Amino acid sequence: MDDDERWLVIDGRRWRRTDPSLPPDLVDALKSHLGRARAAVRPAKRSGDDKALAAARERVGLAKRGLGERGPRWWDEPEDARLANAREALRALDRLAPPARTGPDAADTKG
Repeated sequence: MDDDERWLVIDGRRWRRTDPSLPPDLVDALKSHLGRARAAVRPAKRSGDDKALAAARERVGLAKRGLGERGPRWWDEPEDARLANAREALRALDRLAPPARTGPDAADTKG
């Protein structure tokens, strides 16, 4: 594996790529959490809410570790361990910030 498969370079800065062995549905779920967590950082900063800021940053870190973008280098870890770590990160994120309900039942509040 060459460096192009491990790193993404943007404006001269090197960023670790997402683990390519992770299933697409798992990557999508983790990236959804990552986007929502990143979106929560700015308002928490603006409001001066240190507790909300710490919680949002924790979620960002969990998602990035699940994707293999932080923590141990994914290419140095066994694939089964990487998959287990990603799934555990998603479970933790789902507990901290459950995904939004979608579909016909999402708006049903009578139930």
